[in-house]
Amino acid sequence: MQFEKGKFLGYRRADGRVGVRNHVLILPTITCATKAARQITELVHGTVSFVHQHGCAQVGVDYEQTFRTYVGMGLNPNVYGVVVLGLGCETHQARNVAKEIAASGKRVEVVSIQDEGGTLDAIAQGAKLAARLVQEASEVQREWCDFSELIIGTECGGSDACSGLSANPAVGYVSDKIVELGGTSILAETTELIGAEHLLANRAKNEHVAKRVYEVIDAMEKRSINMGVDIRTGNPSPGNIKGGLSSLEEKSLGAANKAGKSTLNELIDYAERPTEKGLVWMDTPGHDIEQLTGMVAGGAQIVLFTTGRGTPTGSPIAPVIKITTNTGVFERMSENMDINGGTIIEGKETVEQVGETILNEISKVASGKLTKAEILMQHDFGIWRIGPTF
Repeated sequence: MQFEKGKFLGYRRADGRVGVRNHVLILPTITCATKAARQITELVHGTVSFVHQHGCAQVGVDYEQTFRTYVGMGLNPNVYGVVVLGLGCETHQARNVAKEIAASGKRVEVVSIQDEGGTLDAIAQGAKLAARLVQEASEVQREWCDFSELIIGTECGGSDACSGLSANPAVGYVSDKIVELGGTSILAETTELIGAEHLLANRAKNEHVAKRVYEVIDAMEKRSINMGVDIRTGNPSPGNIKGGLSSLEEKSLGAANKAGKSTLNELIDYAERPTEKGLVWMDTPGHDIEQLTGMVAGGAQIVLFTTGRGTPTGSPIAPVIKITTNTGVFERMSENMDINGGTIIEGKETVEQVGETILNEISKVASGKLTKAEILMQHDFGIWRIGPTF
């Protein structure tokens, strides 16, 4: 199929947003319900779910962030409908999560294990409701959409000395193109921007955004200090160091390249949906799965993930396009990697040429092509915890 530049075939939702996938999500609001949720996905084709350890004994901002993440996953436009599955006595009540999601006009059902009389009856009821939603979803047809309706998440994991020279600048090129076309690009990984914050602050659209840049960096560093540890003992990781990175600042300067050269329009909290288009910074940790989950909960339909060491990371509802920083990893982990950015290091292609390859791949993936992570059913999920459990 021939794609017009900046176009893709997507699913229009009731709230006007566009999805690139048409999933029915089985959303467990408590760790006690995750096994039942997975069993429903085994029974009903077209459903997805995730495993987590959250949902109870959480308070304050930690409760709010987990709740926001649950709701954001259900609201992601890649999801047609949701079966919210709870236990019944947990802090994060299934009916409250369902109410927030349903407000968007999305199809939502609720199942409680305790109300249904146990696990087996809850699985049976959840499977019946899910099957109905899947059939409804199958009637929705793709239509031509513009890149202006995309939110692209950007991420690097298992970075090496080539990351800041090849794949990350190529993603930065793509980020700028998405912004030029009226779309949104999310920069994340606050821990891996320490030392490069001044470069982003200089590109802020106003003083308020510039001030926020320094505030989120300062807050991240203080969390480490309050724990009595040096953040640099865990970042760069042993794999980063083996790959040739010498310091957190060096890693940060390379990671910041994913943001291209666009104006920084907004800083948002973890799992929060951007209120502006253009380049947006989401305050997340450097942990691959947690930052991926935060961006998807914030509405990212596709994630660009660069890696120099190799990682199989994927999402249950958003396709993750893997871009290697060197050819060795691309060839060694070919079943996990989608695009080789190592050709830049070899002098065979320019940053712009690899960037154009990524843009073309976005069109294909947004229109239905499966990524390697999707084919291997790499359904990773993790929420950034910011408080103790009581």
